[in-house]
Parts: sequence; structure tokens; C-alpha cells
Amino acid sequence: MRPLRMVAPPGPEPLLRVRDVTLQYRSGSATVRATQNVSFDVFEGDRFVLLGPSGCGKSSLLKAVGGFLAPSAGSIELAGRTVTQPGPDRMAVFQEFDQLPPWKTVLENVMFPLLAAGRLPRAEARERALHWIARVGLTRFAGAYPHTLSGGMKQRVAIARALAMQPKVLLMDEPFAALDALTRRTMQEELTKLWEEAPFTLLFVTHSIDEALVVGNGILLLSPHPGRVRAELNSHQFGLASGGSAEFQAAAQRIHDLLFDEAPAAPAPGERATR
Repeated sequence: MRPLRMVAPPGPEPLLRVRDVTLQYRSGSATVRATQNVSFDVFEGDRFVLLGPSGCGKSSLLKAVGGFLAPSAGSIELAGRTVTQPGPDRMAVFQEFDQLPPWKTVLENVMFPLLAAGRLPRAEARERALHWIARVGLTRFAGAYPHTLSGGMKQRVAIARALAMQPKVLLMDEPFAALDALTRRTMQEELTKLWEEAPFTLLFVTHSIDEALVVGNGILLLSPHPGRVRAELNSHQFGLASGGSAEFQAAAQRIHDLLFDEAPAAPAPGERATR
């Protein structure tokens, strides 16, 4: 009698699949290559970080996932469908504080995309907006206008507005970079808390190694211009309380070496290096 062979069940499919993506754009009379053959997968519930120095194509990749920049080579798929244009299944939060229409109150800003997309009738859109405004701790400011809010409060509104749409992926392009150090730390805490209460899929761009380790459970390291994949590693073991630990500091130093050394060391367990 032949022995039974145990076959492992297939793993989950990636929610977002980026394959061999090269991005180019015009700058005056020149063509600038932002990325070269970049590939990565993001699974549902991931907090996935694109990390690298200025000019490595992080923001260009985020724009391409958002449908605002078409790859010159390669493909981007979300939930099995090729990304060809923007859509409400990908909501973005940017670094700039002026992303909120100044003539709309906090409540109106959060309601606006729900109404514009025809997702909900006005009464239900208002109810959902108030729910997310409460989740980011701004109930008292629902009737306030953006010019009366601090930078951190404006970013909370932008996060509430994006998550109210229940997107498949939340795209964040260095959303805390313009904030002071204490506010930035607070926003990292609040983003992590929102995810822990109800996990969502996050694609997050930063040039801060510490922020990448704190925010992400997976990190893609991109080389200087044009951006190529230098390595991919897990960071789920780190969090806001890890910053002072020897393990955290060692991980930060290794990431720095992988990003900037001409000949990075062989990958440690859990890393995938690419040249």
C-alpha cells in the first residue's frame, strides 16, 4: 500500500501584485527613469513600507498603484485586476496639509468622497463620517474648518476621510514627514492603534528607517535612483516600544547598510536580497 502524501494547502494570494515595474516620466526635454524592474507583493492586512533615499521612486510607485502613473514596463494588479486608472478602492493620504478643501468642515471633508463616489445616501454618509471622525479623536471638531486645525489634526482628518471609503488599500506618502517629532510619534501611535482595532491594508512610503520599522510589518528597500529592489524583510517583531532596544538598533543599522553600501552583506534570515 502506497503511503499517503500530505499536500500543503495553497497560501493566500496577494491582494496587490507589482511585477517588474519600470516607471518613467518627462522632466522638461528629458525622460527620467524613476524605477527599474521593481516587484513586490502585498497581502490583505499587511502594513507594507517602501523605504529608500530621495529619488528612489517610492512616491512614483505609490502613484502607479493609485493609477495616476502608468508603468512603461511591467504590471500592477489589485485583487486580480490590472490597475489602469484611479479608483475608490485606493485612497491616498499625502504629506501636504492642504489636501483638505478649506471651504469644507471636517465632517464635510470626510463625507465628500462618499457622496462623490455615490457610495452612500447623505444620511448614511454622515453617519459613517462621524464614526471615523470619532475613531481619530476629532468629534469635537466635526464642524471646524481646516485652517483652525493643527498639522496633526489635518492628517487625522485625511486618514478618517480615506478609511471611511473602506478602500482595499490605503496609500500613505510620507504623511507625517512635515510634522514635529512629538506629533509624528503620536500619529504613528494612532495609525498603529487604528490598524490594531480593525486591520486594513496599508502601503506606506517613508525615507525614515525608524518609522519604517515602527509602522511596517514588511519593508521593501529601494536603491538610489533609479529605484531597484535592494532587499525585502519582515519587521513584524518591532513596534513603538522597540525603539530603544538593541535588536531595533541593530535592524536599523543593517537596513542602512543594505540601502547605502555598495556591496551589501548576505541577507539575514527573513530577508530577500536582490541586486
